[in-house]
Amino acid sequence: MPHGGTAGNPLAGIGATARDEIALDDVPGAVILVGHDGKTVYRAAFGTSTPGTPLRPDAVFDLASLTKVVVTAPAIMQLREAGRLRLDDPVALYWPGFARNGKGRITIRQLLTHTSGLRPDLVSTNWQGEAGALAQIAAERPIATPGSAFIYSDLNFIVLGALVERLSGESLPLYAQQHIFAPLGMADTGFDPPPGEAARLVPTDTQAPGIVQDPTARRMGGAAGHAGLFSTADDLARFCRMLLNGGSLDGARILSPQSVALMTAPEALPGGVIRGLGWDMASTYSSWTGGAFSPASYGHTGYTGTALWIDSVTNTYLIILTSRLYPYGNGDAMPLRRGVARAVGQAFPP
Repeated sequence: MPHGGTAGNPLAGIGATARDEIALDDVPGAVILVGHDGKTVYRAAFGTSTPGTPLRPDAVFDLASLTKVVVTAPAIMQLREAGRLRLDDPVALYWPGFARNGKGRITIRQLLTHTSGLRPDLVSTNWQGEAGALAQIAAERPIATPGSAFIYSDLNFIVLGALVERLSGESLPLYAQQHIFAPLGMADTGFDPPPGEAARLVPTDTQAPGIVQDPTARRMGGAAGHAGLFSTADDLARFCRMLLNGGSLDGARILSPQSVALMTAPEALPGGVIRGLGWDMASTYSSWTGGAFSPASYGHTGYTGTALWIDSVTNTYLIILTSRLYPYGNGDAMPLRRGVARAVGQAFPP
């Protein structure tokens, strides 16, 4: 049931926006959650997961690129806290083979801010597995001088995920489970969701529910630093509350307050783009926020239609989970995001 959607409350408009977008076939359904001052003030599911099956508020979605900020960026910050890496170190210090073809000076910070100069994705599909992907990336040559341009690239976070594994000695799924999900009580979050969750898994496209949509992550085995994560709105709300609480939740500390501040501090990048370490703040990818949140806010979106946005000034967070690619592969989550962001901004103005 929706919470906070009463007469006179701007959040009441969220339902109308969601139903309109479903009627237009932009999305088949959506789970929308809004939190404020540490509490959920709006939580509702609209539409269907499959034809004739109402979407559940606890549905499990393919998060796509939210993987970058829920797993990979915080894992890198944890390793930094532990003294295992420094943000301005060259990647090649930890993975010597990465230095080939002009990549020797690319830093971890440049990967996090998408200023490495690497292309957006792998061009070749003549490979298989994580080792195959990393071999392809090792052979890549930057398409721009490192540090000179903002180029949003999945390759950046595939490399970061590989660094997490190299420096921790654990697979990325195991690291995330032990150091992020379990401490935060995110019981419904992980890579390759178990069959027991079948009733809650939302189809993403033509792939079977629970199979990652992203082709590169799928070819890598389903788990990568850029995509592959599945979760619910409730679990993501716990993650958002942890960040707004300076890195801890219910007695479990995931990050230091200094790490949270560093990760979410705005950096002015080439082309007028403003981002944090992993997080988006002001770019073409965040245009849907439309000024609804403060300049200090940050978030991310996913190709499948997912989005989250966090405003530390108003102590508010917004989570939108939808599967815009189902069933025809051509849905559009942007109007839904814009409408919901507008309602949240009116309810909790920056």
